Amino acid sequence: MAEKKNILTYEGLRQLEEELQDLKVNRRRQVAQKIKEAREQGDLSENAEYDAAKDEQRDIEARIEEIDKILKNAEVVVEDEVDVDAINVGCMVKILDMEFDDILEYKIVGSTEANSLKGKISNESPVGRALIGAKLGQVIDVETQSGVIRYKVLEIQKTN
Repeated sequence: MAEKKNILTYEGLRQLEEELQDLKVNRRRQVAQKIKEAREQGDLSENAEYDAAKDEQRDIEARIEEIDKILKNAEVVVEDEVDVDAINVGCMVKILDMEFDDILEYKIVGSTEANSLKGKISNESPVGRALIGAKLGQVIDVETQSGVIRYKVLEIQKTN
């Protein structure tokens, strides 16, 4: 079975590469030092510091493996080449929530970069999926758990 492609912007790719480098170079060294110090305290069977350091080491290695897998299947969106005639991954969009008369701004990103607190929504989320392909002035309906929400596309921009 083919692996799912992970859509990333250059910013998302750079952040993952920096995190991976930090985990491999700095965090591995730090946790190895913690394990060494905990071992020097003697009996490991009742050593909470040793157990905590081993748990941290396991978490770091799991995250490294996760990032490696994401990067191996990454498809980078060239944001300068994004077509702003229709919404796609890499676009900044301004939409109007027609029910609450509220203007929302989002950057459409791949699922690995999504962070709603920073205004980054996944192309796989209900709103992101509905927005992909929409054009300026178009009204779209989004199926949510609480019912259908209507949005009007006010602006589509390339990101910098």
